[in-house]
Amino acid sequence: MSGIKTNSGEALDRLWKVGAKHSLYHKDGKFYMPLEYFPGAYFDPDGYLLFKTEAEYKSCKHLKIGERVNVIGHLSCVPGYRKMK
Repeated sequence: MSGIKTNSGEALDRLWKVGAKHSLYHKDGKFYMPLEYFPGAYFDPDGYLLFKTEAEYKSCKHLKIGERVNVIGHLSCVPGYRKMK
């Protein structure tokens, strides 16, 4: 993984071949900007959570969506999270 930026959602999306149209990263897996394009994914250093549709994203009970998105608990605790490391 030498030379690959791992603190970027877009870089991790490419590295892990997720296929998201909108990829956002947060090192603590807690706070994100809202997703605007789908499929969309939130990434942390160890994995990601993919939302195939806007409806799936907006109905996720583990997210408080406003101007920013607060993950209740931690991203890795949300059903559907995929651990990559």
